[in-house]
Amino acid sequence: MIVRTLKEAEQSARRVVSPDKHWESTRLLLKEDNMGFSFHITTIYAGTETHIWYQNHLESVYCISGEGEVETLEDAAIHSIKPGTIYILDKNDEHMLRAHTELKLACVFNPPLTGLEVHDENGVYPIDES
Repeated sequence: MIVRTLKEAEQSARRVVSPDKHWESTRLLLKEDNMGFSFHITTIYAGTETHIWYQNHLESVYCISGEGEVETLEDAAIHSIKPGTIYILDKNDEHMLRAHTELKLACVFNPPLTGLEVHDENGVYPIDES
């Protein structure tokens, strides 16, 4: 059994802040935990816009608190995000994430992240081949 608290993880290397200071993510479950997916609590800072394109990962995102929107770039569809909303990037969707207020999100990635990933210049997380 794996038991962790968010508070403990936030005070460890499992908390990653993006270089552009748009978000931070506490990675509660990682590849090393051998579950086949990773689980994160991510905070998107108010007033930010982040280009994301997970070419190597599928992600589901559940909004715990805050308000914002996600825009899929292929079709320019904009979807409102508020508490209780889930959106699933099931087609490696290139998107813009906009936080009107601070967003607190629960995120699941497949394949799992190793823990230190940040978006590259194209909004992509690298794939870990090990």
